[in-house]
Amino acid sequence: MGCVSALDVPLKKQLGAATAKVMAEHLDLHTVGDLLHHYPRRYAERGELTTLADLPLDEHVTVVARVADARVLTFNGAKGRGQRLEVTITDGSGRLQLVFFGKGVHKPHKELLPGTRAMFAGKVSVFNRKTQLAHPAYELLRGEDGGTAVDSWAGALIPIYPATTKLESWKIAKAVDAVLPAAADAADPLPLALREGRGLTGLPDALRKIHRPRTKADVAEARDRLKWDEAFVLQVALARRRFADTQLPATPRRPVPGGLLDAFDAKLPFTLTEGQEKVSKEIFDDLATEHPMHRLLQGEVGSGKTMVALRAMLAVVDAGGQAALLAPTEVLAQQHHRSITEMMGELAEGGMLGGADRATKVVLLTGSMGAAARRQALLDLVTGEAGIVIGTHALIEDKVRFHDLGLVVVDEQHRFGVEQRDALRGKGKQPPHLLVMTATPIPRTVAMTVFGDLETSVLDQLPAGRSPIATHVVPAADKPHFLARAWERVREEVENGHQAYVVCPRIGDEEDDKRKAKEDDAEKRPPLAVLEVADQLARGPLAGLRVEVLHGRMAPDDKDAVMRRFAAGDADVLVATTVIEVGVNVPNATAMVIMDADRFGVSQLHQLRGRVGRGSAPGLCLLVTEMPEASPARQRLAAVASTLDGFELSRIDLEQRREGDVLGQAQSGVRSSLRMLAVIDDEEVIAAAREEAVAVVAADPGLEHLPELRTALDALLDKEREQYLEKG
Repeated sequence: MGCVSALDVPLKKQLGAATAKVMAEHLDLHTVGDLLHHYPRRYAERGELTTLADLPLDEHVTVVARVADARVLTFNGAKGRGQRLEVTITDGSGRLQLVFFGKGVHKPHKELLPGTRAMFAGKVSVFNRKTQLAHPAYELLRGEDGGTAVDSWAGALIPIYPATTKLESWKIAKAVDAVLPAAADAADPLPLALREGRGLTGLPDALRKIHRPRTKADVAEARDRLKWDEAFVLQVALARRRFADTQLPATPRRPVPGGLLDAFDAKLPFTLTEGQEKVSKEIFDDLATEHPMHRLLQGEVGSGKTMVALRAMLAVVDAGGQAALLAPTEVLAQQHHRSITEMMGELAEGGMLGGADRATKVVLLTGSMGAAARRQALLDLVTGEAGIVIGTHALIEDKVRFHDLGLVVVDEQHRFGVEQRDALRGKGKQPPHLLVMTATPIPRTVAMTVFGDLETSVLDQLPAGRSPIATHVVPAADKPHFLARAWERVREEVENGHQAYVVCPRIGDEEDDKRKAKEDDAEKRPPLAVLEVADQLARGPLAGLRVEVLHGRMAPDDKDAVMRRFAAGDADVLVATTVIEVGVNVPNATAMVIMDADRFGVSQLHQLRGRVGRGSAPGLCLLVTEMPEASPARQRLAAVASTLDGFELSRIDLEQRREGDVLGQAQSGVRSSLRMLAVIDDEEVIAAAREEAVAVVAADPGLEHLPELRTALDALLDKEREQYLEKG
């Protein structure tokens, strides 16, 4: 077989249609290469049993143990159906009971004799206060001829694979045995010089050692090598993107002395923070070059990213170009439009009575605008009358034409796909400069892995006049009086002239209820809903206060009207879903109560909390939960309450959740390509791989001399995955 083809052979050719079908449907494995990259989760040692105290209830486990005794019990005086086989297995330190019933008794009764070693797989349950496996699947660990032990099973280390109820670990192991010879043909993506320089074993050797190790050292050596593959191939993809971007032409955009930016800076009622000054300089330097800027601006909640982005947009307008700000939701687009026109004042009234000399027009473009307003906005863009446009996906539509698009600012990057970003960039005469903003602080390793094609700027100082936020966990089930006190605190804030948010995980309308009913209803109760909670509060603990609701299924005009009333102080309490998570800026709102806080992720809670304490009065955030004190959910909430450092929290978040979740739902590519690499733990590997990748791409941008690396890149960036690079 050719260099590549051995690994591209469909599994059904090697394993038969039935096994291949289960592997495809349940494990997403389709080719020999896919199976060879389905690595063992752990390794059982000879005679080892998962420590009995640690057997997780209701989970599918695989254990290796010896039969201590087996007995058949007959009940109802009948035969056949009235029989039960009880087998006790042991690892020398603990015991576990297996039970088989009815017709399923005969085979195990003959095979599971005392002293026999086997692997057992099944779901852990409790019966009569004893842990047991009912009807487990099992595989005997002995030589076929009763003599010498079969190497693949009775070797020192037994691989335990991520399995499913349809396909036990040992069946996967047998399938791996069938395809393992193909590992010899695995094309090695790592250049020889890199392998030798870093002391890494070859890929065929690594695949053999990860699946069939003789020693723990074999496992360590294979893991080191396979982590490098994942990190390096990904970093090469990113480095090539960066390199390609530097080859594109762009129009330099330099601010004009005495122009719009200077006029704006002169009327600012505060001075910029050191961080804002530094990041602005980085951006202005990039805008002045003849290649498009590609910069990620990440900053703590409330660190003043919008101000930095606005100054960049004004510099581009000064230079004769236009700037577009792309926001993920209408609420956020309207909020940005409102705050930017307020900050600019008469400078945003270009062509209008009372507009300043150097003024430009700032227009809003969303999908739900009326036809007349939309026509006018489109006209302002194509004539160049509007220097700044703020909008949602509506900006990307074919009808939208710009006079001279010079800068695209993408807010909350992770909500946009590569097609959307590229569609907007395609509207410039030349590729426009790009500034990506995110309010979710990203640990350095994740930034290198996900946003490696962007230069990164970080704002970690809060502007002067920002107030600290106190966060407390409210255990509603253990201490109901704490919840009563939470509502008293909300009333006190309102009596002092302030406002409050109450956040719920669900809307509670008919559509929402239907969706909830379809979901697996194993939960004790559905998550709390905006409409119900608002009603209960208005009639109960917050009676007499002006309570309003806001959620994503309201008509856009209604949402905007509610936000305007709340921003103007005409509502006391806003009961909302996470539509308020980013960008909503009401400095007078000082308190937030998050209901069912355990149903939100760490970063999301930190985002939500950032909506309060935006003025001079201190902020208060109360995390309400019914989870018991010892639960992981409570530990997560305690972590959020203990620090305001978003970078620290994002690290905790990443450690607690599966990496794929954090790297983004949309990034199937990253998730399915990072099987061995742990983004948080393997910082050194990622940083080193990035260095090597940059050197390789600089020397050979087309990878002409590295065909194996090109093949690995093509596999990583196949049709479904090619989007992940820009879907942070």
